[in-house]
Amino acid sequence: MSALEVDGVEVRLGRRATTPILHGVDLTARSGEIVGLIGETGSGKTTLARAVVGLAPLHAGTVRVDGTPVSGLRGAELRRFRRGGRVQYVFQDPLRSLDPDVTVLDSVAEGPAIRGDGQGADRRARAVAALEQVGLDPALGDRLPGRLSGGQRQRVTIARALAVDPRVLLLDEPVSALDAANRNHVLRLLDRLRREREVAIVLITHDLGSLAGIADRIVVLYRGRVVEEGPAARVLLEPADPYTQRLIASVPSIDGPRPIYARSTT
Repeated sequence: MSALEVDGVEVRLGRRATTPILHGVDLTARSGEIVGLIGETGSGKTTLARAVVGLAPLHAGTVRVDGTPVSGLRGAELRRFRRGGRVQYVFQDPLRSLDPDVTVLDSVAEGPAIRGDGQGADRRARAVAALEQVGLDPALGDRLPGRLSGGQRQRVTIARALAVDPRVLLLDEPVSALDAANRNHVLRLLDRLRREREVAIVLITHDLGSLAGIADRIVVLYRGRVVEEGPAARVLLEPADPYTQRLIASVPSIDGPRPIYARSTT
């Protein structure tokens, strides 16, 4: 069974819900799997993530987590599902998603507190463990977000998500604002976490290079529709859809055209 199942999801915006954003989108992510969701700006990637967590209402289709339909939840049921933490959403801008007046440790411990896990000391211990798992010194826990580097802040947002033991982790352009060193560090971190935690990861990006080394499968979204889906090697080396072909051809390289899929097979 997949940890996340998106089946025929349609999202429309506007006062009368007449503007289609997503058209019958299907997506699955199994435990321990990284699924790359790629497309240009405006393709509907973020809208799909928002639909999964209930921030964008569905016009049609269903979303299931561990086989349980969650797309129809409303009111108290929806609040209970969100507080349970089974699906965590890591936003693109870590500085804006972290409270500037709350210390790192308190921010990471907030999820367990909302869920009602243990007492204060237990929650702080869980927050410390989450910081350590993303490679941060717990001594940074007393700092405010503004005193961290961009890479450190992004790892804090991931630690905050991990503190509630999610089944599904949605990451919206998590490395787009990072330099090369921090970008690679965060991507290696995600690859390790999906193995250690058996969490299903949906990595949203417009950058194929971010997916080439870690994604198991790739889903290509164009104007709100899935135009291609399959194993990462097949999609990147033998793209079938013209749009995917254009995306791959647009990847810059100082050495001229070359395959961008470089994941080791050993």
